[in-house]
Amino acid sequence: MNDLVHLAMIMDGNGRWAKRQGKERSFGHKEGAKKVREITKYASKMGIKYLTLYAFSTENWNRPKAEVAVLMKLLSKYLHSEIPTLLENNIRFDVIGDMSKFSTTLQQEIVYAKEQTAHCTGLTQVLAINYGAHDEILRAIQKSLHVNGEITKEILESHLDTAGMPPVDLLIRTGGDGRLSNFLLWQVAYAELFFSKTLWPDFSVGELETIVSEYTQRERRFGAVIEE
Repeated sequence: MNDLVHLAMIMDGNGRWAKRQGKERSFGHKEGAKKVREITKYASKMGIKYLTLYAFSTENWNRPKAEVAVLMKLLSKYLHSEIPTLLENNIRFDVIGDMSKFSTTLQQEIVYAKEQTAHCTGLTQVLAINYGAHDEILRAIQKSLHVNGEITKEILESHLDTAGMPPVDLLIRTGGDGRLSNFLLWQVAYAELFFSKTLWPDFSVGELETIVSEYTQRERRFGAVIEE
């Protein structure tokens, strides 16, 4: 049976979910934020150690300015409102991505949330914000250039945003699309991938349980041949 240490999720479908409700896309993002709390708390109860959530990509800046503004406000609100929930559930907060693109105020709010939960020892919730795998790898290469001699796998990994975290065991994408969308390309090299047709606001702990149950039964070879 496979242990599940690091779960990553691409939370897709907020906008389409809102459209089906006859609402603005912003309504879907707000409902999606509520789902983050539900899934995070449940993942913590399952004993998962890392939950990395794709919240805002480097490409999302290309969305309409009004939608980007809503997403920034939601992120700020989340950082304020979720600290009590994180503390109550012994959940540490962390981020990956290029924080330099955010406002000074938002950067300070991110630091504050990390500091307030730094002592927590259960699940680590990692928000990928202004994150893109290509950008991450390029930044890691640039940081590695000072190394004398060959840049090894270990050296490069030590400069990734996820340095110190285990590789992804299981990646789930909601919303029906079957692509990775520039998310954790290095870290999911040997992850098990699941693509759900469920839109993110409708994703349930029951569906998560079902996927995790199937994951535990899969045979993970990591490139090797398993003798029968």
